[in-house]
Amino acid sequence: MEIMSHELYDNPLIGRYSSREMCHLWSPQVKHSTWRKLWVALAEAEAELGLPITAAQIDELRAGTEDIDFELAAKYEKTFRHDVMAHVHTYGDRCPNAKAIIHLGATSCYVTDNADLLLMRQSLQVLRSRLVGVIDQLARFAEHQRHLACLGFTHLQPAQPTTVGKRATLWCYDLILDLEELEHRISTIRFRGVKGTTGTQATFLELFKGDHAKVVELDKLVTAKMGFNEFYPVTGQTYTRKVDAHVLATLSGIAQSAHKAGTDLRLLQSRKEVEEPQEKEQIGSSAMAYKRNPMRAERMCGLARFAMSLVSSADQTAATQWMERTLDDSANRRLTIPQAFLALDAILIIYRNIVNGLVVYPKVIRKHLLEELPFMATEQILMQGVEAGGDRQVLHERIRIHSVEAAREVKEEGRENDLMQRLAADPAFPKMDLGASIDPQQFVGRAPEQVEDFITDYVNPIREKYRDVLGLRMEELRV
Repeated sequence: MEIMSHELYDNPLIGRYSSREMCHLWSPQVKHSTWRKLWVALAEAEAELGLPITAAQIDELRAGTEDIDFELAAKYEKTFRHDVMAHVHTYGDRCPNAKAIIHLGATSCYVTDNADLLLMRQSLQVLRSRLVGVIDQLARFAEHQRHLACLGFTHLQPAQPTTVGKRATLWCYDLILDLEELEHRISTIRFRGVKGTTGTQATFLELFKGDHAKVVELDKLVTAKMGFNEFYPVTGQTYTRKVDAHVLATLSGIAQSAHKAGTDLRLLQSRKEVEEPQEKEQIGSSAMAYKRNPMRAERMCGLARFAMSLVSSADQTAATQWMERTLDDSANRRLTIPQAFLALDAILIIYRNIVNGLVVYPKVIRKHLLEELPFMATEQILMQGVEAGGDRQVLHERIRIHSVEAAREVKEEGRENDLMQRLAADPAFPKMDLGASIDPQQFVGRAPEQVEDFITDYVNPIREKYRDVLGLRMEELRV
């Protein structure tokens, strides 16, 4: 009985969230054509070092790298219960003259591990471009909003004012730290190379009649042909799975930054201070038609939690590899590695989309700030009172009494904060312009200047380094 596509589970990362670019990168076509390119590189290098492999055989292999019969491969795998050998035979049927030398001297991890390293490096480069785009967009927002005073929060309680732009630099700097880590992973990821069944290269030593120099050169040749400068110096059958753990930790770091910013934006939207973009006909709730929910930030946080959860799987896999290798990593890695990249791809697309369309409501922000500012201005008022000739201890007690009473009125009676009026009516504070004491801009310190310095010193060098990336079209949300 034919099963329709809608009767099978559809991974939402592929069907809803991630870009076509990232989905394609982790597709069976790219994976298995990469395997074939690895077999071509191996045959080329072996021929160059004297093994009896002809140019015609290599040409035949090269011509068949993209022409993959996946139905035939599935039939072979059902018979052999081995995916690599299934594709060796499928490739051999496509290239009959070269069939005898495909995979010569290699173990399965020659193609599986090296392909994964290639795909991870390419995927990290895609994410780097997306990350730079978000950094640039956040910096633009921060610069535009660098002077807009807003209430700061510690412990989610009102605290000393900051500016909307300064708060955005906190989100941005987290991503700059993530970019540094991402660049490190891209620059240090290596090729597994040509290491053989348990990493000893014994089979290749046999192929080259005990010539150690040729085996060493084979490793170097194939590594260079596949675009790497270095290979891992020692491996078992696999490269150490610590590499996977490091890469997924890097992706988790980006997810952590996105989750923090997404949570902040959700809280700010609940206060009606900052709002994520809304489509003209977007529906917030199936029941409550008035709702304007922070759907994008919520989605970003949800995907971020998923990406963060994958790190423990990579950690455990690295910890439980027995001796030179064990196969319990295989099924796990088929899930965790591609999905971590797909999730991060979606997260960064959403993040940039949100920042690109953020709406700020200055009047609401000012209203909230002025509700709390009288309490924060009391230290300044105390200093002014002493300067006007008052007794510091007496003034401190008067401010404490009025503050407690004003706070009680706000909390218990729901009234406006009238602390300034209470102090103005108190004879202990004569001839003082209390209205000037609650100018919000007096309380933001160097926040505007910090934004400017941050962009000059940290963001602009990134913009210069990746100016070609910033010219690329911004990826649109799929749903």
